Amino acid sequence: MRIGELATRTGVSVRSLRYYDQQDLLAPERSLSGQRHFAESAVDRVQLIQQLYAAGLPSKSILDLLPCVVNGRATPELLDRLSAERDRMDRLIGDLTSIRNRLDTVITNWRTG
Repeated sequence: MRIGELATRTGVSVRSLRYYDQQDLLAPERSLSGQRHFAESAVDRVQLIQQLYAAGLPSKSILDLLPCVVNGRATPELLDRLSAERDRMDRLIGDLTSIRNRLDTVITNWRTG
């Protein structure tokens, strides 16, 4: 499929898809005229990339993680990095939960006050 179709199917901008290509997160084939052509599997890959970005992982970490997801193999170093990322996410979740609880208190106090 061409880049516009992938953008439509994933809800990701063409510009972002080009960026993913530049970062080696996607590996489209090129036509003789240089147009990108993506396999059907690119839809799932783009969705995974989006989820990892939303979780706060930088493109370098995502690039390292993708082969692990595809073939199930990981180095001890990668596992250490992923554990550190998970710990960072846990801290972020705790912070967000605390903020949400404070907002709940303000909302409750305002409505009953």
